[in-house]
Amino acid sequence: MTGGIPLCGTIVINGAKNAALPLMALGLLTDQPLALEGVPLVGDVHTLQEILEELGTSIMRLHNYFVLKTHRVTSTRASYERVRKMRASILVLGALLGRCGEAEVSLPGGCAIGARPVNLHLDGLRALGVTIDIEHGYIVAKAPKGRVRGGMYEFPKVSVTGSMNVLLAAVLAEGESCLKNVALEPELGDFITCLKKMGAVIEREGSTLWIQGQSSLGGAQHKILPDRIELGTYMVAAAITRGNLLLENADISLVMAAVDLLRKIGAVVEEVTPNTIRVMASDALEAFSMRTGEFPEMATDLQAQFMALATLGQGTSEITETIFDNRFMHVCELIRMGAHIELEGNHAVVFGQKRLMGAPVMATDLRASASLVLAALAAEGTTIIRRVYHLDRGYEGMEIKLAQCGAQIQRLTTQPEQDELLVVRA
Repeated sequence: MTGGIPLCGTIVINGAKNAALPLMALGLLTDQPLALEGVPLVGDVHTLQEILEELGTSIMRLHNYFVLKTHRVTSTRASYERVRKMRASILVLGALLGRCGEAEVSLPGGCAIGARPVNLHLDGLRALGVTIDIEHGYIVAKAPKGRVRGGMYEFPKVSVTGSMNVLLAAVLAEGESCLKNVALEPELGDFITCLKKMGAVIEREGSTLWIQGQSSLGGAQHKILPDRIELGTYMVAAAITRGNLLLENADISLVMAAVDLLRKIGAVVEEVTPNTIRVMASDALEAFSMRTGEFPEMATDLQAQFMALATLGQGTSEITETIFDNRFMHVCELIRMGAHIELEGNHAVVFGQKRLMGAPVMATDLRASASLVLAALAAEGTTIIRRVYHLDRGYEGMEIKLAQCGAQIQRLTTQPEQDELLVVRA
């Protein structure tokens, strides 16, 4: 992979991975077809497809258009071999409880970016009358008399996936439910919109949801909202390479924290049309202070990308991570490329400098791998990034999109899921 080349061209943003996964889980709630438009063809989607098919869902797909139908749930057990690959697979727990009143789901895996316990999911489901035990690494859940009952639960801490999981069970519960302190992320809003199309009765006031449980739900057709994390990543790509990118299928309202920060430090961000954004930068950008938070604050999934940008900023930047612990694993790899970064707990101080140098580095998780690609795009010399299967979990054809905009980037496959490489040459 070659750095130092300004990116110029057009990139089309996919549908949001973090919306597509829970939307796919909705297919378990009905025996009618659920059509989803804009499903990104990324690793996590393929993993969830395999899980759903094992549970009885048939999935027909035409590129990014999926039609899911679960005429009958053939199994209520989601195996460790599938679930271990990503945390979002825990969503089949709420869906199976809603449809069948029981579920046996392996404790999930995914990126090793610190403790992300599922206790909020389980406590919320218990509030709906579900009994839950942990047996041999599996969550064994059952609803009394085979149906979840309505209840009230207030999340002690905001959880996007937890909000969705409990909602999946509540929409088919007997009676009314009230969920408080639910997430405000746009992916949850998209999820609720689709549920309403299927016949769910949900009222929302800020972070509170009222759900009137239904005996059954129907099918629907739904277009997935744009991926704000992919959008933010390519916005940073334009800035870090001093490039000029036109980003299509891009909703600026989803990334205003990133837009405001980029503008503040000297990049140009223009809303060309309601779904098109142009990002440009010609000079070195200023240092900045950034803190991750729940939407509409800066997304934790963009923290690593902005850290890569800070390494080439004018001055000293400070980045505070408030969502996950241990989400600075990309720091050691950026240092291998010449970055000067000091860590203290959940706080990073990044000393900007004039250049990064290409080096062999290793991706440790999904968003860390994106930050290494961004750093390599701006570095001098050749960078080899190992274990880029992490990247494929959340970005569809990133190297293709970047190459079409001038990046000297090539994928080399040696041992899949062990030593797959991206090479960026300067």
